[in-house]
Parts: sequence; structure tokens; C-alpha cells
Amino acid sequence: MTEDLPFQDQGATTLCYGCGPANEQGLQVKSRWDGDDAVCTWTAQPHHSGGTREVVNGGVIATLLDCHSLSLAIARAYQDEQRPIGSAPRVFFVTASMNINYRRPTPLGKPLELRATLRKVEGRKTLLHCTLSCEQQLCAEADVLAIRIHRDESVEPTR
Repeated sequence: MTEDLPFQDQGATTLCYGCGPANEQGLQVKSRWDGDDAVCTWTAQPHHSGGTREVVNGGVIATLLDCHSLSLAIARAYQDEQRPIGSAPRVFFVTASMNINYRRPTPLGKPLELRATLRKVEGRKTLLHCTLSCEQQLCAEADVLAIRIHRDESVEPTR
């Protein structure tokens, strides 16, 4: 059943570094429904380190928060339009702004939980909040403003 598949594997994204399943060198974020929220479990590898061998790089954290949030915006838009994720015409969002608060060092090698919540939809704008936790301790959080765009799919391959 497609409800069990991550949004990305249903066609929400394709080539993105953070969440695109077609980007073999990317982070491979996999977002799933948890009620109205989206959740993802992801574990950093040693090459994701930032400053020391024990913590995740802040840019990687930003990418995780951004990609997971926009994946929820995309999935929710499809849901609101009552059509399958990835169906034509494709839904695209870009990040207009993101405010990140790093609360504590994020450890390498332990499962991290991302949880995105949709706060508001107003026209093309979607406001989301996303947290990144490890062992139930908040490591980082972000408020993300996503803007829905319409683009010519013939410019770039989708798979």
C-alpha cells in the first residue's frame, strides 16, 4: 500500500541531495505520515561529522530539516487535492526562508528522529515546523516557509 511508502519513493521528490531517491550520493531522507505530521528516522555516518567525530555537521542538519519539511508540504498538497503523491501535474515547493535553532550537539551514529508539522497554508505559502531529536532530546528545530511553484517539467528529468 502506498500509505506505507515514504513520500519520496512515491514521487514527491527525485533528484534532491537531501531527499531524492534518485540521488545515490544524497542523504536519502524517507518521510512518512504519522497522523497529520511527517516522521523520519535517519542515522548520520562518520562522513557527516562537523568539527569533531562525535557530532553531525550543522549544514547536514539544516538539509535534513529543510528536506523533511518540504516533503511534508508536497505530500499535504497532494492529499488536499485528493490525488496520489507524484501524480501529474507534479507538485513542487521551494524554501523561501528557514530559521534554525541548534539546541544541543547532534550525535553521530545514533538514530535521529525528524518530525515535521504543518502550521499554516495560505495560498502558495506553507509554514511548517520541524524538530530533530536524538533519544527524545531536542537537538535542533526549524520554522520553514515553503512556496509552491509551477515549473516546466520538460526542463529537467524527473527520474
